[in-house]
Amino acid sequence: MDTMSVTLTRAGAATSIAEARESARRFLEDLLPAVAAGVAEKVVMVVSELVTNALRHGGGAYTLDLSAHPDTIEVAVGDPSPRMPRMRTPDLVDGTGGFGWRMVNDLAHHVVVTPGPQAGKTVRAFLSR
Repeated sequence: MDTMSVTLTRAGAATSIAEARESARRFLEDLLPAVAAGVAEKVVMVVSELVTNALRHGGGAYTLDLSAHPDTIEVAVGDPSPRMPRMRTPDLVDGTGGFGWRMVNDLAHHVVVTPGPQAGKTVRAFLSR
């Protein structure tokens, strides 16, 4: 299979994160050849973190695009905020975060942030298949 993709667009809600993870799992289950369980777990984790960040920091709405290429799985999450993600020290005391962006960058072999044409941005994470 050369490419396969799915798109999900949602407004913010706690259920949106679970829905995004479930969409990613279904997407991965339908791929041929199948991806290894460890790869699937990484993809779902990246989806979860990017959607959480979009909802928390990006204006409460997101678009999730998943694409399978011969050697990579591409996770793209767009949100309406022009604010670029940044590394920060994880907050171990007050629970304000700081873990997700670092985790995405550690799990993916390449991450690109692209400003939108009018506003917002899209974060693309590429994971080895």
